[in-house]
Amino acid sequence: MAPGDRLRIVHVDAETTFYGGEVQVFLLLEGLRRLGHESVLVSPPGSRCEAEARSRGFATEAVWMRNEMDAAAVVRLRRIFRSLAPDLVHLHTARAAWLGGLAARLAGVPAIATRRMDRPFRIGAKARLIYRRLVARTVAISPVVATQLAESAVPAECVRTIPSAIDPKGLVPCLGREALRAKEGVASDTPLLLALAALVWRKGLDLLLDAMANLAPDAGAPQLWIAGSGPDRGALERQARSLGLEGRVRFLGWRDDTADLLAACEVLVLPSRREGLGVAALEAMAAGRPVVATRVGGLDDAVVPGRTGILVPPDDTAALADALRQLLVDPELRARLGAEGPRRVAEGFLAEQMVEAYGSLYEEVLSERSSLA
Repeated sequence: MAPGDRLRIVHVDAETTFYGGEVQVFLLLEGLRRLGHESVLVSPPGSRCEAEARSRGFATEAVWMRNEMDAAAVVRLRRIFRSLAPDLVHLHTARAAWLGGLAARLAGVPAIATRRMDRPFRIGAKARLIYRRLVARTVAISPVVATQLAESAVPAECVRTIPSAIDPKGLVPCLGREALRAKEGVASDTPLLLALAALVWRKGLDLLLDAMANLAPDAGAPQLWIAGSGPDRGALERQARSLGLEGRVRFLGWRDDTADLLAACEVLVLPSRREGLGVAALEAMAAGRPVVATRVGGLDDAVVPGRTGILVPPDDTAALADALRQLLVDPELRARLGAEGPRRVAEGFLAEQMVEAYGSLYEEVLSERSSLA
């Protein structure tokens, strides 16, 4: 964007939960604010997004977006768009792309959408309407998501790839390795694995528990911390007990001390069945920790095998256990892979790089619209 151009952008997130996609929304909002642009966040009333936006000083609008047939939400969104008269609307979730896309078209405001899911979608009338008529551009957070979009309903020329990102300045530990281990009752020499993930099926944590139970004897007796919340916690806790992993696996719940958790561990594990990109892997690499992950979605692009971590096939417990063993028994390999992590993150996964890319896309869409006026 040209220096001095101040944009008003309305962002729409339909989720009541707060996972990795919402973290990315706020990284973008903060970056746009530093550039002098105004952002307004539309989210469901009482959602954590709404509370987070208010605590950070962003303007908010509350709209229930209960399902894809919620015509009242379209009416409410259209009214907001007309009232605020933004330069552009940015739609951050699939439901937002549909409801917000309709409202933006009715309000005469250009819109873009971001797709974060590593999941092909059925080519139908709704998808064609969203991605060919309602939004000017669709952003994929990784090359595999871009390919899925191009193979589905979206013209290739309307797809842009802007990776999810992190801000390494937010990964400075407060307690540090030894202090956090002491606080949590873990000896300084105990090998520690860490999973940062929502407790849902697609994150593959059940596979990780099976791998923990099948580690080779020479891998020692590592502990595993699982930090995250989600509906599968009860099932995973029962699985851990059935595998005899009491005392070796701890479910920490949702945590906001990611930097300290990463400082305390040896290896970050992300055994996902699906993953748009895998921000936890980026955070681990920025913190100098090697990554063991599955070769799915954007993980296959972010994690470089032999440079920053080890990739294994999805749903392959034996391969996952073997990869964990390789790192647990070889501190020199862990150090070498960890040292490359920050350099890899700087190759396109920094928050300022993401914000700059979105800024260029906003300018592209608005310039195109001006030329057609």
